[in-house]
Amino acid sequence: MSHHPLSHHHVIIIGSGPAGLTAAIYTARANLAPLVIEGEPSSTSDQPGGQLMLTTEVENFPGFPTGIMGPELMLQCRDQAARFGTEFLTAKVTAVDFSERPFKVWVRDELYTADAIIVSTGAQSLMLGLENESRLLGHGVSTCATCDGFFFRGQEIAVVGGGDSAIEEATFLTKFATKVLLLVRRDELRASKIMQQRALNNPKIEIVWNTVVDDLLGTDKLEGAVVRNLATGAVTTLPVTGLFVAIGHRPNTDLFKGVLQMEDNGYLVTQPGSTYTNVEGVFACGDVQDHTYRQAVTAAGSGCMAAIDTERWLEAAHG
Repeated sequence: MSHHPLSHHHVIIIGSGPAGLTAAIYTARANLAPLVIEGEPSSTSDQPGGQLMLTTEVENFPGFPTGIMGPELMLQCRDQAARFGTEFLTAKVTAVDFSERPFKVWVRDELYTADAIIVSTGAQSLMLGLENESRLLGHGVSTCATCDGFFFRGQEIAVVGGGDSAIEEATFLTKFATKVLLLVRRDELRASKIMQQRALNNPKIEIVWNTVVDDLLGTDKLEGAVVRNLATGAVTTLPVTGLFVAIGHRPNTDLFKGVLQMEDNGYLVTQPGSTYTNVEGVFACGDVQDHTYRQAVTAAGSGCMAAIDTERWLEAAHG
């Protein structure tokens, strides 16, 4: 493992979505010259800019009344962090050692060390795994109703999933759509009783049981979904212009298994009201530790918290 003296930093930030970049802006302005290891463009789970790179229009970020493109918003945040002295490394972290300080972070055989670490590796939506899915993402296919529901006024749309979040998305979408088909793989809902009741009582939601999506139609935008009934084998095409995938999220925490405390679902555990993890000097912010709100603005807010926690901790630890 090669080591050169230039590779030690006060703070290393792993991940570069709204949480990581906000943490960078704040730590850079505190004169901590952070290094952001931003991920690689090749993989959706670990790309610079995070999940916002997959959304087209962001209309709910405060301060942008006419909306802004997700990638554009992340680019502006990155430029802002760079302006105050953030260093960027476009690479994927391959291993970490948080057992002693300085902490060690490897990018393949390059070793980087830091006095403090901010983890902001985010999460990814679980996808259906269909060939046309990534091409139509942002063009009728979405993973976020609160982000994109508004664009589907007066249309017929479908939501895939049977859990609480699927019903939450479907319910929210009835504000805009004329009809929401809830496509459920089984013959029952996984969702809590109160959520099930909400779906069954909503005249705009139609539950389609035992159903999976086999194919998505349309070249530039979604024009329909080919679905199959698992009980009868019957294949039909639904004329939906929107399809929301709500089969869950997975935090990008494989790197930290056995190192940082996490919940059963893989989300990092932070101390209530702070960004402290179970390892002193390692902080976590954004979707990697938040499966409740999962918004760009809340991720940015927790990135700011992580930066302030880090700054104060370094002050106390190093004087």
